[in-house]
Amino acid sequence: MVDPAHTSEPISTDWASVYLIVSAGIVAALQVGKAVIAAPMLQTDLGIGLAGIGWLTGVFAVLGLIGGIPTGALVGSLGSRRILSLGLLTTTIGAAYGAVATPLPALLLSRVVEGAGFLLITVAAPSILAQVTKRSDRDFAFALWSCFIPAGMAIAMLAGPLFDSWRTVWWTSCGIALVVWLLVPVVIPLTGERQAWSWLNLSQHAIDVFKAREPVVLAAMFALYSLMFFALFSFLPVLLMERMDVTHRSAGLLSALATAANILGNLAAGVLLSRGVKRSALLVGASLTMGITSLGIFLPVLPDTATFILCVVFSAVGGLIPATVLSAAPIAAPVAGLVPVVLGLIIQGNNLGQIIGPIAIGSAIQAYGWNSAAFLVACAALTAATVAMTLGRTPRSASL
Repeated sequence: MVDPAHTSEPISTDWASVYLIVSAGIVAALQVGKAVIAAPMLQTDLGIGLAGIGWLTGVFAVLGLIGGIPTGALVGSLGSRRILSLGLLTTTIGAAYGAVATPLPALLLSRVVEGAGFLLITVAAPSILAQVTKRSDRDFAFALWSCFIPAGMAIAMLAGPLFDSWRTVWWTSCGIALVVWLLVPVVIPLTGERQAWSWLNLSQHAIDVFKAREPVVLAAMFALYSLMFFALFSFLPVLLMERMDVTHRSAGLLSALATAANILGNLAAGVLLSRGVKRSALLVGASLTMGITSLGIFLPVLPDTATFILCVVFSAVGGLIPATVLSAAPIAAPVAGLVPVVLGLIIQGNNLGQIIGPIAIGSAIQAYGWNSAAFLVACAALTAATVAMTLGRTPRSASL
């Protein structure tokens, strides 16, 4: 049974817990970004090729695609704070092992461990948010949480070049994860929701979530958003170097700036939702804007500066989507106890798009040039807008 504390609304929002939860997310995102920015050092030191680098960065998405819903069920069984602590500890261990790893297989194994920690953190953390915030603050709290990916990625890209060794990067990320892990039991209250674990319960919970329809729509929206976002940002440094003829370091700085702009959209979503703007309207508008700006980005029709400005707009407006989708999870869940499972499904959608986007766009660019990327992203944007229009058509999600 679900503890009643899970369903009762707190009298006031525990902002200290909110900030630490967001910090845990940023720690998780740092593990993703550090492999991207450390790629040249890994190539030089260990002789790892681009294919190996791809595996080091892509293993997180594969784990998330496979384990989203089971992790959500695990959160419901053991409790959100316990799983968050386990995720941070797992991340710490993985980063420490990676810092001393030498051959590629050992480093890849460390990334699998880090990826498991990332998955545990990203499913458990928003589950706690629904329990430590009062309803009037919940949209903004989820908007803060949804900033963790762009914030962590931007910090990694900005700080990475300051280190002279990739091992130092790994040790630093390990230390930061350890500090946040130590703070969790001090700052975040122990949540009381517990459900007996069994594969039968997992199957039934998954069926209940899929039958509710709205969680599937939210997962599809996140998948399409991730497809569009990573379709651009997986290749943005290359695009900037080719179009603007800038150095690799400058391309990294500009990419970090564009990535950080995504934070503005996430925060704006929290403000707009708290003022009564419908989720479906935000999702439709953001999707169409991403599609339109992608045409100016990938098609060689605008000056260099204008192209980069569109990249910033693409990122900033796109940030409206993750905050809107994640904050809808507690509303879309058939019952309060299934919120972690809904979040797991949404995480699976996110990782599906993260895998498909770079592969599809990379293949299209290689075969047909940059113009083909504009067509694919625009099609994804139209699909996302169409999916968003279906939100709020059932009694359960009338407030969406």
